[in-house]
Amino acid sequence: MSEAYITRAAKFLPNESIPNEEMEQYLGFINGKPSKSKSIVLRNNRIKSRYYAYTREGEPTHTNAEMAALAVNNLFASDPEKIKKVDLLSCGTSSPDQIMPSHGVMIHGWLPETGTIEVVSPSGVCCAGMHALKYAYMSIKLKDKKMAVVAASERFSPSLRAEQFEEEVQQLIRLEQNPYVSFDKDFLRWMLSDGAGAFLVEGEPNPNGLSLRIEWIEGCSFANEEEACMYMGAHKLEDGTLKSFKDFSNEEILEKSIFSIKQDVKLLSEKIVKLGFSNLKSILDEKGVAMDDVDYFLPHISSYFFESKIEDAMIEIGIPVPKEKWFTNLASLGNVGAASIYMMVEEIFNCGLLKKGEKILLAVPESSRFSYMFCLLTVC
Repeated sequence: MSEAYITRAAKFLPNESIPNEEMEQYLGFINGKPSKSKSIVLRNNRIKSRYYAYTREGEPTHTNAEMAALAVNNLFASDPEKIKKVDLLSCGTSSPDQIMPSHGVMIHGWLPETGTIEVVSPSGVCCAGMHALKYAYMSIKLKDKKMAVVAASERFSPSLRAEQFEEEVQQLIRLEQNPYVSFDKDFLRWMLSDGAGAFLVEGEPNPNGLSLRIEWIEGCSFANEEEACMYMGAHKLEDGTLKSFKDFSNEEILEKSIFSIKQDVKLLSEKIVKLGFSNLKSILDEKGVAMDDVDYFLPHISSYFFESKIEDAMIEIGIPVPKEKWFTNLASLGNVGAASIYMMVEEIFNCGLLKKGEKILLAVPESSRFSYMFCLLTVC
């Protein structure tokens, strides 16, 4: 089999960086009042800025597919003709612009110069981008494809805007109840960001610069053991099961903000670190990799609240990672879901600090129903 290398990495961020103080100028005030939870969530997640594909006036500036295509185009900025050689487009997201057609083909629609190629769209949440990468990795390894583009992108901002909750708030007022949306819905408004990242994956290393050889990509799911923790387009029932938006009337969908993103915060705190990172040790043992071999550790974290928890868990299971090996850009870019790990790799790949032979460990937890993806890269 062939080797598989990430030979280029690029990103696209919409509009200008938005500091904490300006968030509600873009997202709006629910029921005309500042959020009670905003300061608490921001103090814990320690995100300082993020990006929205919206103007202050509430006008959308980019679709999800368009941002992904712009990231892909950035891969080929120095050599536009090379995009014509791409024979696979593999794209992941948790916030597609529509249910049908698939997210991947919508991105392909923005890239006419690629010609007629294979397109695949893994679904999921934070792990969707890693599943897209694994499909490309396997296709290159098997020599089924010669040049693959992978992309991960998110456009969360439309579901975070105040008008998405207005009918629910008005219904609470009509029922003479507290006119505030629940914390499980308000929580993620202060976490999520828009943007896209992309990689070029080939069977040969870059002749003009560094490449990242993909050693392996491993995933695991605990959905057979755990109920859903983060969800959208559904309502969580008392028994922990999800009731689909398809089983609600149009009026109920609005009154219950069914299409808002919800997070069971208590379940998240209890499970997200313990489940996945305990499994990492067995993966490393199976692959014959010691943590001492790793030079950079890139964990996708939704909040710095989990940084110390991951650190403690790694120490407890016998694979401690010194803090100088950690790398994340959460504070400046926010949580961009499936695209976050792409943006971390893009930054470290293009920063000029990497040296041949160094190893990079990627760790992507997904809280939706507790899935995890891990990947080892070698600089070459």
